[in-house]
Parts: sequence; C-alpha cells; structure tokens
Amino acid sequence: MKNAILISLREHLKALKLSSMASGIETHLRQAKESGIGYDEFLLDLATTELQVRAENRLTRRIRDAKFPLLKPVETFDLNAVPDLDMRLFRDLCGCNYIKEHRNVIFLGASGTGKTHMATALGIEACKANYRTRFISGYGLVNELLETRETRDLSRIMQRYSRYDLLILDELGYIPFSKEGSELLFQVLAERYERGSVMITTNLGFADWTQVFGDPIITATLLDRLTHRAYTINCPWDSYRLKQSIKEKK
Repeated sequence: MKNAILISLREHLKALKLSSMASGIETHLRQAKESGIGYDEFLLDLATTELQVRAENRLTRRIRDAKFPLLKPVETFDLNAVPDLDMRLFRDLCGCNYIKEHRNVIFLGASGTGKTHMATALGIEACKANYRTRFISGYGLVNELLETRETRDLSRIMQRYSRYDLLILDELGYIPFSKEGSELLFQVLAERYERGSVMITTNLGFADWTQVFGDPIITATLLDRLTHRAYTINCPWDSYRLKQSIKEKK
C-alpha cells in the first residue's frame, strides 16, 4: 500500500475512534501479504483486534474504578479450604445473574474466614461482565458521607452510589456508626433497593446488627430490604487466613 494511502487510512480510522485498528494496520497488512489471506479475513482480524483491545481497556477501567484494596480473583481462592461453602451457589454467583436480578449477597462469619476474598473475587467477575462495581468498607462509606453532609457534594455522592450495578460493603459491623452515619447509610441502601445489588461482608449475625446501627427501627427496616431475595452465605469454618498461613509455612 502506498505511503500516502496508508497515512490517510490511519487518519480515517482514528477519526472513527478505531485507534487499535489504526495503530495495527501496518502489522496486519504485512501479515496478510505473507499469509495470502483474503480481504474479508484481513478485515475480520483487524476488527477482532480492535474489539479485544477495547474489552481489555474496559476491564482495566472497571477494576480501577471499583477500587479493590487488593486484586484477589476467583482463581486465588482455595475452595478446598472451605468445605462447608455451597460451591454450586458460589459458582452461580460468579455468573453475575444476581446482578441482573438486583439481588443482594451477604457473607456472615468470623474474621479470617475469607469473606472479603470471596467478595473481591465476585466483584472482579462483575467487572469482567462489564458491571459498574464499587468496593468500600462500611465505615469508609459512612465517613465519606459524613464528611460531605454539609456540602453540596452529599447529594452527588448519594446519586453516585445509587448508580453502581454492584456495591460491595466490606467489614460491616466492625465499628458501630453514629446516629447520623446510620441514617445516611440507610438512605444509600434504601435508594438501591431492587435497583442495584449490594454485597455485604460482616462478622455479626442479623440479630446483632442493632449494635452497629443503634436504632432498632432503622435496623429492622434495613434488614427487611437487604435480606429480601438475598443470598445469605454463612461462613462457620475456622479462619481461612490461618489455614493459608499454616499451609504456606509447611
């Protein structure tokens, strides 16, 4: 292909926002000439590369925006260490249908049982399925809301948290909230009711949630909404983290 034509083609592809096709056009042309493929295969290869790059960039962006503290995909979770886990349910959750159905997931168990690891893994699967995901601790979210309650940003932040397809609240229950903090968190979760999925990890049984939210009426109302059509996964096994440490030392 003549130089001027190649330059024009690259500019046209950039104008059409096909940047990967534009940057890879020369390589694909050379490979096409060497292999003798037809125009249709050449165009298919070029378009496939563009789609692959876009998918990779989209996943990178989703994971970055989710703000996971650590990247722990499903492959890094030792399912053999948690024999009491409902494997069928966990694999179904990896398929993200619960997000389509706006259903919640609640992990209940003591510290170290792998709740955060599983929630992170499922969050990454949600990102792979192109769902808008946000990971934050329950205390972190309440603090963010309290810091902006006297500014115009509060309404904007409330709306932002209502728009995520999946909101993961980690370590809910480790630190009790103030009355105002509980009310603000209630607003966020109430706004998401049957509109977006919420995933929660907590070390408290439902009967003890009043310790966190203080007000029994708010607690009862919140539990009623969160547990409606939710998947509750009990984690009664010994510390997964301790087992992993012992295994690594051995």
